[in-house]
Amino acid sequence: MFGTALRSQPATPSTGTAGARPVAITESNFQREVLDSDIPVVIDFWAPWCGPCRQIGPVLDRLAAEHGGKVKVGKINVDEQQVLAGAFQIRGIPTLVVMKGGKAEGQIVGFPGAGPITDLFGKLSRGEPLR
Repeated sequence: MFGTALRSQPATPSTGTAGARPVAITESNFQREVLDSDIPVVIDFWAPWCGPCRQIGPVLDRLAAEHGGKVKVGKINVDEQQVLAGAFQIRGIPTLVVMKGGKAEGQIVGFPGAGPITDLFGKLSRGEPLR
């Protein structure tokens, strides 16, 4: 699913911290921030012109702060990072992709409201299966 070019960068695991904020993900830091992460990463594929993306943003900011050190939030601007959006076959935004151990484990398309996203972060923080 991910090209060799994305995997060829040096590995530096990221652990996140309490009170963490979302991290801007680019091709240059994808390996370090997502694939090599020791904690689950929820990637938000978004664009500044997208209304639902602007609604989900504050929810993800809050959850990043509450679950820092247990779950990382990454944000990929689909207009600026078209290669990454293409690698994940993103067709609509916002799209959340859950990455664990360098593999996609789940996906939410659209903004279902804060409740389901909060529940997702709770499961990830507790190490529960997503299904």
